Amino acid sequence: MDDAPRSRALHRFAVATAVATLGLIVAGGLVTSTESGLSVPDWPLSYGRLMPPMVGGVFYEHGHRMVATTVGILTVVLAVWLARKEPRRWVRRLGFLAVLAVVAQGVLGGLTVIFLLPTGVSVAHACLAQTFLCLVVSIAVVTSPRWEPPGSDPRRGSDPAPPRVPASRLAALAAAAVFVQLVIGAVMRHTKAGLAIPDFPLSFGRVVPRIDSFPVAIAFAHRSWAVVVAGFVFAAVVAAYRSGLRRSALFLATLVPAQIALGALTVLSRKGVAITTAHVATGALLLSTSLALCLATGPRRSLRERRPRDFKRGLTGPRRSLRERRPEIFKRRLPPWLFGPV
Repeated sequence: MDDAPRSRALHRFAVATAVATLGLIVAGGLVTSTESGLSVPDWPLSYGRLMPPMVGGVFYEHGHRMVATTVGILTVVLAVWLARKEPRRWVRRLGFLAVLAVVAQGVLGGLTVIFLLPTGVSVAHACLAQTFLCLVVSIAVVTSPRWEPPGSDPRRGSDPAPPRVPASRLAALAAAAVFVQLVIGAVMRHTKAGLAIPDFPLSFGRVVPRIDSFPVAIAFAHRSWAVVVAGFVFAAVVAAYRSGLRRSALFLATLVPAQIALGALTVLSRKGVAITTAHVATGALLLSTSLALCLATGPRRSLRERRPRDFKRGLTGPRRSLRERRPEIFKRRLPPWLFGPV
């Protein structure tokens, strides 16, 4: 089933859905950065209407809802398209999971408004957004006509492909580390701890500050884990570069210093709206790029492992010996003088 031709239109639609999801995360970041979460106090309508006046914080909150509705429709269309045209069962299941995730995300968004921005629900809402992004990005990657399933390399025939397992594992570790960092960042944002440590790069003028409150602890954890994330990402970049994925590796390498710079500017600008939102968006882009790199550098198998039936039928096999290929040579009688005097 993995060798079946894939639809370019389906892949492009999946990519468009992933881009729209990234835009949804940006819209959500604007809502939090502008503190517009309760500008529209009711749900699912907005002031009892489908389209309220787009003024003040309503522009950000209701705009966020409109983008979310668009992404939800795109996700349903994508799942139906996968169910009808995608031959791989596990990819169809990814589409189904994406629909469940976007529905749950909408419900969490409604609960956030109804219960007046509770921290637990708000953090869960932010984390599920990143999980949903991972699902859509995975669908976009594996539906590409150029993507080969783990263990395939049709260009090399029966020869095993060059190993990319270290790059795949490092990219997976980088994606996991980025996700943990985004969870820490979500907790920090929704507990209003973003400026608990007001200076940068030091913390209250020290390398390790005095941890005397939860806001300081979570802010310092966010900074400390960023060092771990940078280490994993750069290790994945080096491995991917050596595996031949140079453009993806270089793009991922540029995101890390950009994200660190945006984090520093977020503190120094006292959480400027544009900078803080860009920091959130770059974090999501860092996560999705690490995940895509992991999928692109998965372990690969030989043709014999992918298509064992062909080898059992004898369609493809090891090379024959010279005696089997040229039996007429061995049937000829060689002259005695060839061997010299007896």
